[in-house]
Amino acid sequence: MDARLNILGEKLISLGSGRAATLPGLFAAMARGEAVAFPALRPHQRPAWHMFCVQLAALALWTGGRSEAPEDEEDWRELLRALTPDFPDDEPWCLVVADRAKPAFLQPPDPGGLKWSQVTTPDALDMLITARNHDLKQQVMQAARPEDWLFALMSVQTMEGYNGAGNHGIARMNGGSSSRVMLSLAPQRGASLAPEPVSWWRRDLAILLERRSQGTESGPCRPGGKALLWGLPWPEGAQLYPQDLDPWFIEICRRIRLSHDDGLQAERATSRAARVDTKASKVKGVLGDPWAPVDRSRGTSLTLGEGRFDYRRLHDLLFGGDWQRPPSAEPRRDDGDSLLVAEAFSRGNSKTYGFQSRIVPIPGGVMRDFWETPKKELSKAQLGMIAAIDRLLRNALALLAANGNQENIKKHYAVTRPARAAFDRRADVLFFPALWDAVAADAKGPAALKAAQERFRAQLRAAAIAEFEAALPAIPCAAIFRPRAEARARRALFGGLKKAGFEAPVRNEQEDAAHV
Repeated sequence: MDARLNILGEKLISLGSGRAATLPGLFAAMARGEAVAFPALRPHQRPAWHMFCVQLAALALWTGGRSEAPEDEEDWRELLRALTPDFPDDEPWCLVVADRAKPAFLQPPDPGGLKWSQVTTPDALDMLITARNHDLKQQVMQAARPEDWLFALMSVQTMEGYNGAGNHGIARMNGGSSSRVMLSLAPQRGASLAPEPVSWWRRDLAILLERRSQGTESGPCRPGGKALLWGLPWPEGAQLYPQDLDPWFIEICRRIRLSHDDGLQAERATSRAARVDTKASKVKGVLGDPWAPVDRSRGTSLTLGEGRFDYRRLHDLLFGGDWQRPPSAEPRRDDGDSLLVAEAFSRGNSKTYGFQSRIVPIPGGVMRDFWETPKKELSKAQLGMIAAIDRLLRNALALLAANGNQENIKKHYAVTRPARAAFDRRADVLFFPALWDAVAADAKGPAALKAAQERFRAQLRAAAIAEFEAALPAIPCAAIFRPRAEARARRALFGGLKKAGFEAPVRNEQEDAAHV
């Protein structure tokens, strides 16, 4: 094995079934439509790897004047080398380069005079920060292979945020404690909820090339600007600016160098300033990222914070109107059964709250005119149903905690939170299948739509009753008042459900009558 570990010439990337490929070989295989997998890729690295492969392939094709992805490995090798013409020995494509004044793959040149610290495993280099070492054990990859280091480099350099003095984050997020969010549609293959890498890569690659050929890209960057930032000198304190960069630029945010003295290992150093200056231009992460939702009113990319991709957030991103959907999340004419992929790190101040992933299947019949107003209104109607039942559940349980005294229920809202959170999780599971059911029914006429919405109401009603009954024994209530308070709580819930239009199915009318 070449000690430099040149990804253009060495088969360092595992493709599953005992196969491995060079980076050009991987792109050629995907262009041919061959099935590939990435068994060494950790789950939280998936969005970074997908975006990296799409951006790099798009840059290579556009720079080479090609509109179609070639199926030959040597063609890809020439296209990728053309991105680094100043390095005929392929230094920017090697994991290890002895001359530290030259770049290595995703590793900027060493300007000298820096204080370096050793990193012994890829997972210690990676961006993942977990509370108390619980979510994902750290520094366990003692027998790491070159591709483990490759994926860790790619993850930290293209997705990391601010992590203390001298450890700056990427430009493609709204501040150092934000997130680089990926929102994308991916073709679905069979019943799997895992995006199929090849068709997903080909779809997003086509989107990027079409937008550039049509001149519809937006943002402060300019086509033809600097693209592979690890190949550029990085003097201490020097910065790049958005207007100097290509919209598809692949960034680096940290000073890292790999060496091969006694097995692969890494060193890292801090930097006086972020690699890309986004403060002066106040771009707030809006740099033409094809996967990033943008807040229209604030002009910022999405920050996930401590949240997750629940049904409310996805409704806002897809239908709310305040968000500009990224190109990758816009349906294409030839889209069939698809997956909505929403992934990001939930990030706080110098820490993360974990990798958040939500994948929602979308039937092919729903994809047509997906973002039209009727679907938005149907989604809003379902949000209203959930909110109505949530209030009923809250009030009924608070009434029990208030010893059945209606006047004091507001003081007891806090004790209802666990039950309401459990109901909300149930609603989250039900929301999108019910929405697609309603969308399909809407095309058949009012009667079919009414029946679909009644099905969702019945599901919500059952979920609320189940959580009410499960929570009842744990709600504090004076023993002397408990029989009366429970009777009043049940009457409030079942009576409220009926009044709000969540009538029981005919087979349950007698059961409900006993509670009202």
